[in-house]
Amino acid sequence: MGKPTGFIEYLRELPVDRSPTERVRDWKEFHHHMDEKKLRQQGARCMDCGVPFCHTGKLISGMASGCPINNLIPEWNDLVYRGHWHEALDRLHKTNNFPEFTGRVCPAPCEGSCVLGITNPPVTIKNIEASIIDHGWDEGWVTPEPPTVRTGKKVAVVGSGPAGLSAAAQLNKAGHTVTVFERADRPGGLLMYGIPNMKLDKKEVVLRRIKLLEQEGVKFVCNASVGSGEKDNVEPQIFLKEYDATVLCTGATQPRDLPIEGRSLKGVHFAMEFLTANTKAVLSDATSPIHAKDKHVVVIGGGDTGTDCVGTSIRHGCKSVIQIEILPKPPLERQADNPWPEWPKTLKVDYGQEEAAARYGADPRIYLTTVKKFVGDAAGNVQSLVTVEIKWEKNEKGQFIPKEQPGTEKTIPAQLVLLAMGFLGPEQAILKDLKLETDPRSNIKAEHEKYRTSIPNIFAAGDCRRGQSLVVWAINEGRGAAREVDRFLMGTTDLP
Repeated sequence: MGKPTGFIEYLRELPVDRSPTERVRDWKEFHHHMDEKKLRQQGARCMDCGVPFCHTGKLISGMASGCPINNLIPEWNDLVYRGHWHEALDRLHKTNNFPEFTGRVCPAPCEGSCVLGITNPPVTIKNIEASIIDHGWDEGWVTPEPPTVRTGKKVAVVGSGPAGLSAAAQLNKAGHTVTVFERADRPGGLLMYGIPNMKLDKKEVVLRRIKLLEQEGVKFVCNASVGSGEKDNVEPQIFLKEYDATVLCTGATQPRDLPIEGRSLKGVHFAMEFLTANTKAVLSDATSPIHAKDKHVVVIGGGDTGTDCVGTSIRHGCKSVIQIEILPKPPLERQADNPWPEWPKTLKVDYGQEEAAARYGADPRIYLTTVKKFVGDAAGNVQSLVTVEIKWEKNEKGQFIPKEQPGTEKTIPAQLVLLAMGFLGPEQAILKDLKLETDPRSNIKAEHEKYRTSIPNIFAAGDCRRGQSLVVWAINEGRGAAREVDRFLMGTTDLP
């Protein structure tokens, strides 16, 4: 695949992003595309490795190794190298309904397991993927493909995040009549409100694909809150009465809290409150009600969500931003206990940290640190927080736990605190309304690759079934659930 000697002739090269000092002035995407000559050279680096681990999609040591949706990566790398862009797009769409999403926000476990990566920098798989689909949109090759025959079966999908959208797309392709219920005012779920616009443009990327799904026959019902509570407006029982099958793709939206002294102070928010409010404001050309302008901001937690909070705060014009992580600083290179093809647990400088360094002169992250309490003023507004350094030690059961280090307490100014410590599982109301069985982690109980819940015609996919995970795993599960729903409804299935 690619040029047999390409990995020797060409170095790994990525497009130059917009300057950090320029891009923090707006909400536009910060990535540029490379010219075609350089993209073909990057495709040429895909070596004839024999066993392409990049598309295996396995969990190793609890982390993704290779592409969870089994993208045919060597094939479309080769096609890009040869200049066959339309064929590359066809290959890409065989396994991925939304490559413009994954090409922007996926952390690229495919690159972590690239065989070339054993000895050299891996192939720029993610960038090539984004380039293929964007080229396809630009050339007008991505067009509606409604099914030629309808089966007469009605399927409901609850939630329009990546799992829900991929399930809806595949079920519609099979000829079923699909209605997607979304409680927000716009479809897209995590893609719409959980990821900032500068990383994934809502109007030009997300809504463009949703419009295409509508043209293919998928119906979206927004402001549809499912449950039996006072604020809910969709009775859960309609899924049992009016639909032949239902796929629950509600996500894992219960955030992990930090129940310490001062938690109730004004100015302490969950990360998703902050990010959602900001995206709604950006789409409406308004000012977010949770704003960081002229404030000292502290983000508690790492990962993509923490980075998004950093980048958003800088664009608001914050006075300073600090990101607190309880884990140790990762090494620059793979360690002996993290061999290829595992996901490389190495230090990564994402866009938010890059922007903070350009704006304030240093990476905003502080490691091996936790927060002991929040301190407020007389009006009940958070003004600072107290941190303490920790050390990870084994307890009597052999488990690593954080131990505070006496004498390391510090007080940090903070008028806005954002909790980005992950999620605990799906919200439970709809599960209780439908009397669905859950697993020990409070997720919907449904076996992987089968996706059927304790109610025969209700299926579950994505984070509400597997717990918080990657967008690409959500697409994997949405596609898999669609296949099993089609089999349940028709007795057999041609869906992949």
